[in-house]
Amino acid sequence: MDRILDVKNLRVSFHTYAGEIKAVRGVDFSLNRGETLAFVGESGCGKSVTVKSLMRLMEPPFAEIKEGSRIQYNGEDVLAMNKTRLREYRGSDVSMIFQDPMTSLNPTMTCGRQIEETLILHRKLKKAEARKQALRGLELVRIPDAEKCLDKYPHQLSGGMRQRVMIALALACKPSILIADEPTTALDVTIQAQIIDLLRELRDETRTAILLVTHDLGLVANFADRIQVMYAGQILERGTVSEIFHRAAHPYTWALLSSVPKLAKCAKQELYSLCGTPPDLLLPLNHCPFAARCEYCMQICKERMPEESVLSETHRCACWLQHPNAPHVKPFYEREVCRHD
Repeated sequence: MDRILDVKNLRVSFHTYAGEIKAVRGVDFSLNRGETLAFVGESGCGKSVTVKSLMRLMEPPFAEIKEGSRIQYNGEDVLAMNKTRLREYRGSDVSMIFQDPMTSLNPTMTCGRQIEETLILHRKLKKAEARKQALRGLELVRIPDAEKCLDKYPHQLSGGMRQRVMIALALACKPSILIADEPTTALDVTIQAQIIDLLRELRDETRTAILLVTHDLGLVANFADRIQVMYAGQILERGTVSEIFHRAAHPYTWALLSSVPKLAKCAKQELYSLCGTPPDLLLPLNHCPFAARCEYCMQICKERMPEESVLSETHRCACWLQHPNAPHVKPFYEREVCRHD
């Protein structure tokens, strides 16, 4: 595998009036060229903070990437980059599609001009050539009548078209890694499917690696290669799509799977509802972060942090249920819960 990104012991904190919020706590992962890696979890679990840290968008004094964290892009230390190299790295090597294109695109500039500026800055193109490349970028993301779109402002486009412009902007400099942070949140289901299909096509055509951030497991089922399940700033389970969907081992992953509607024989099916709230990230976590909400919680879960168990070459899980002395339990997502009026 051609590894292009390697992250070790990533820790990110926010400094507030109430104290230090430890948003990301020792995250490790790697990414290979042409691969899609999905980060899945509830809002506030640290997904977006993790991927934004890869571009060093978390800057002090409010935010801090803690000492001992390591982010390497093609063997180069991202955290040691000077301002000039960092400017090249952002956009040329790693680019990002943000959640809401309406707030991410500049409302005072035409869509074409925004793409042209990126090309002029990073690829040093002349204005005429930059416009040609911007047009090609809009055509690449399947925007109909792309030439007219060049001179339109963001508010003149639909949500799906704005998201396509965002993708064209992110891909303008042909980055090796594309970070998609909840790229379909503000879109309806039909447009969501179109955007995911588009990202899949672009990945296959350009061999661009994709880091997808989402809370929707259904979205990644036919798109991602690997999934990492995050909770309270930590990765609780990681594995291939098949392993997560068919052999999930962590109760939190079971809860996420149980919250997705499934085709069932019964007329009505009750979805699982996860009770409780995530832990306070202002406080130290010396035990399993999911203990307070887990229906399989044991005494040791409240006292010690579980180590990551190796279930296969690609599948790992940090849960005390994987200990040889733990009781065998049946995942609750396997229970068929039906309701009949």
